[in-house]
Amino acid sequence: MTPFERGLLDLLPRLRRFARSLAIDAADADDLCQVALEKALKAEALWEPGTRLDSWMYRIMRNCWIDEVRMRKRRSETFVAEEDGVEVGEADDRRIEARVELGNVDRAMAALPPEQREVIALILVEGMAYKEAADLLDLPMGTITSRLVRGRQALMELLGEAA
Repeated sequence: MTPFERGLLDLLPRLRRFARSLAIDAADADDLCQVALEKALKAEALWEPGTRLDSWMYRIMRNCWIDEVRMRKRRSETFVAEEDGVEVGEADDRRIEARVELGNVDRAMAALPPEQREVIALILVEGMAYKEAADLLDLPMGTITSRLVRGRQALMELLGEAA
């Protein structure tokens, strides 16, 4: 396994989380992750060793998602989101509550505009610095900050938490 491939393998959990935040639907997120990894493997020669592989991959994944959304729009296809259900008969109440809360957060994230969801995923979920996210998304720092603030407020409202 090459160092590049090893780096991709190490990034896989983070890439899957980012794909899920973009695509919302688990199956779509898996497909997005696979497409982005395939493109990265084919374009390995374009990656400059010593630069951040994660930022490079996030940009590839984001571009793949933009292409997918445009394609869906052109085809006028609609997808029904999977229903998130709670497993019945699970003995551990804390685990059930955590699953319900995670489902609530997933639905709240899905209700956000894509621009806010993307910034929240990069900064709050992936732990990127504002500057890194701004560079990755090719946006001014002020735009990143305002999208993050509006996204946080919307999430708190959707989740019924005090601001």
